[in-house]
Amino acid sequence: MQKVAGGKRGYHQYCGLASALDILGERWTLLVVRELLMGPRRYSELLADLPGIGTNLLAERLKFLVEHGVVRQIDVRGTGSRLSYELTGTGQRLRPAVLGLAQWGMDFVGELAAEDTVRPHWGFLAVEAMIDPARVPPFDESYEFHVDSEVFHIAVTGDTARAIRGPAASPTMIATTDAATFVQIGSGRVTPFIAVIQGKLKLEGDAEAVVRCCDLLGLETTATAPVPPR
Repeated sequence: MQKVAGGKRGYHQYCGLASALDILGERWTLLVVRELLMGPRRYSELLADLPGIGTNLLAERLKFLVEHGVVRQIDVRGTGSRLSYELTGTGQRLRPAVLGLAQWGMDFVGELAAEDTVRPHWGFLAVEAMIDPARVPPFDESYEFHVDSEVFHIAVTGDTARAIRGPAASPTMIATTDAATFVQIGSGRVTPFIAVIQGKLKLEGDAEAVVRCCDLLGLETTATAPVPPR
């Protein structure tokens, strides 16, 4: 192995994947990228949403990513203090890869353990990862999600579907749940129907829109529970 910038050791392989792992292969690095895919974050916010990383290790990972042009510091408020971090254009190019890994990893999500952390904003990236471009419905509509304190929606326009943070103007369907249940539904451990029966998921709006949304996200639609009108 060879030394790379930042004092870390590389794989010394003339290969794109090995070069990517030279930058991203250290523990916690991709999770830092995941957090920054949500937009600029302050150091304290990253530390709060990455429990267990430790302040020195987070500082080391951020410094390494900045040195390699994946992350940059920005002054969001124009005050020169409390700088935030955001992904550069190079860092944003990781979005498809990170979303693909997140979707792939859903097959390995187990039962929620007492020591496991879950954050509602991870639901936004989960939805973005689950969207199947081949299953975009032939209707312009939107599906809104309330996952604990986070609100986001899927906007279907033309032949595209995009996950967008914040509420929709006129959602065809509204789903309300908690972050843990959302992950369990996304991983297939719990169907939307069962979550509704258990009182962990509330669905409002057009019943057919619920089915279209589930199909778009690759979720089981068999025996979908009745949806109360809004």
